Amino acid sequence: MANIKEIAKLAGVSVSTVSRVLNDHPYVSEDKRARVIETMKQLKYARNMNAVHLITGKTKNVAIMLPFINHAYFSLLMEGIGGEALANHYRLVLCQTGYEPDKEREVLEMLRNREIDGIIVLSTATPVERIEEYCSYGPIVCCQEAGKRAFSSVYIDHSCAFRSAMECLIAKGHRHIGFTVGRMDSPSTRARIDVYRKILAELGEPLREEWILDGCLGMEEGAAIMQRLWDMPERPSAMLVTGDHVAAGLVWEAGRRGVSIPEELAVIGFDNQPIGKMLGLTTIDNRLYEMGAEAFRILYSHIQEPNQESVQRELDFELIERSSV
Repeated sequence: MANIKEIAKLAGVSVSTVSRVLNDHPYVSEDKRARVIETMKQLKYARNMNAVHLITGKTKNVAIMLPFINHAYFSLLMEGIGGEALANHYRLVLCQTGYEPDKEREVLEMLRNREIDGIIVLSTATPVERIEEYCSYGPIVCCQEAGKRAFSSVYIDHSCAFRSAMECLIAKGHRHIGFTVGRMDSPSTRARIDVYRKILAELGEPLREEWILDGCLGMEEGAAIMQRLWDMPERPSAMLVTGDHVAAGLVWEAGRRGVSIPEELAVIGFDNQPIGKMLGLTTIDNRLYEMGAEAFRILYSHIQEPNQESVQRELDFELIERSSV
C-alpha cells in the first residue's frame, strides 16, 4: 500500500504538502493540490484511519446510547444532535440497547477502549454511579436530570412539567385524572408519580393505581389504553399521556368508539410532536430538538477541552394548549 512519502515523490512535492492536502489545509496551491490528488488516485491511496487516530488522539466518532431507534421521542433528540454533529464534522454511532445492562455496558466500554471520543446517553437503565465510573476515559452527557455528577447533563424539570399539565386539567374542572408512562422505573416516571400523589392529596382525591398505565410507548399502545379505560367500571375524565404518538393512538381509538374529546375525555400529551399539532393535541413541549443540540454542544466542548467541570443545564418547557382539553 502506498504511503505519503511515495505520493510526495511521484507528485514532486514535499511530504508536508501531501499532509496538508490530506487534512484539507487551505494553504496549498491549486496546482500542487491537483497533482497530489491525481497521484493518490493513481496509487489507489487510502488513509489508515487508525494511524490518524493515534496521531490526533481523536476518532471523530460519538456514540449515542438509546434504547430504541424507532421511537418519536428519541428521533427528535437525534435531529438536534445530528445537526450539531454535522456542523462539527463528527460521525454518530447509534447504539441501541433495549435497556439491557450488558448492552449499555458495551457502549461505555467503547469509551474506555478509545473507539469513540464521547457518549451522549438519551435514556438508560444503568445506575448513574456506574456511568460515572467511565468519565475518566472521556466525556459523557446524559439527557436526563441526575444532579451534580462527573458527567454532564441537559434536561427539563419533569416534576414541574407534569404539575403544569395537572394544573391545566384541574383549572378545566377535572379531578379524576390518570396518566401513562413508558416504564415505571425511570427517573422521570418516579418524579411524575411523586407529583401525582401530592396533587391528589391536595385535592382530597384517592390514588387509583389502575389509572397509572405502564408500558405505553407508541400509537398501538395508545389505542390499547382506550380499550383499558373502556373496560374500567370507573374511568378518569382526563389523561396525561407520555408521548404525543401514544396520545394520538388513544384519540384515534376514542373516535372509533364514539368517545368525544375533550367533552368525555380530556387528553394532554408530551413532546410537542408534529402529529400532536395535526390532531389539536394539548401538549408539553419538552424542547427535545434543543436538548439534543445542546447535549452535543456540551460534549463537543468537553472533547476540545477535556479538563472542564461537568455541566448541568436545565431547559425551559412550555405547555401548549390546543383543543384536546
